[in-house]
Amino acid sequence: MAIKLENIGIAVRDLEAAVAFFVDLGLTVIGRDTVSGEWTDTAVGLDGNHANIAMLQTPDGHGRIELFEYIHPEAVESSPTVKNEIGMHRVAFSVDDIDDALGIAAKHGCFPLRGVANYNDVYKLTYVRGPSGIIVMLAEAIGA
Repeated sequence: MAIKLENIGIAVRDLEAAVAFFVDLGLTVIGRDTVSGEWTDTAVGLDGNHANIAMLQTPDGHGRIELFEYIHPEAVESSPTVKNEIGMHRVAFSVDDIDDALGIAAKHGCFPLRGVANYNDVYKLTYVRGPSGIIVMLAEAIGA
């Protein structure tokens, strides 16, 4: 059986703010829609599911993120993910210049959780808490 990653889905509180953040980082919006009906109830397993969605893609064409903002039922707020919590943790991106990426993130009110780390002179990397509490890892290759 062949398998490939299609996308990562992330529920957000403000679709436009989340789209703006990821577009500024370099992703491209490849589609938008409002979805509802029996097929979404069945696929998602949530009766009355109604959401605005945006599909974004990385410049290399391989990575996709689907952002969705619930219209119905009302979205449920939860506490931000704790670093050692079991479950979905983060979305990670390679960037050419971590300082530029952090400048873009800062324009959206998103800053490193602690700072920029050097991983064995291979990567400079950091985690930022993005829109809707999404943890985003940024990594710049600095060695081979």
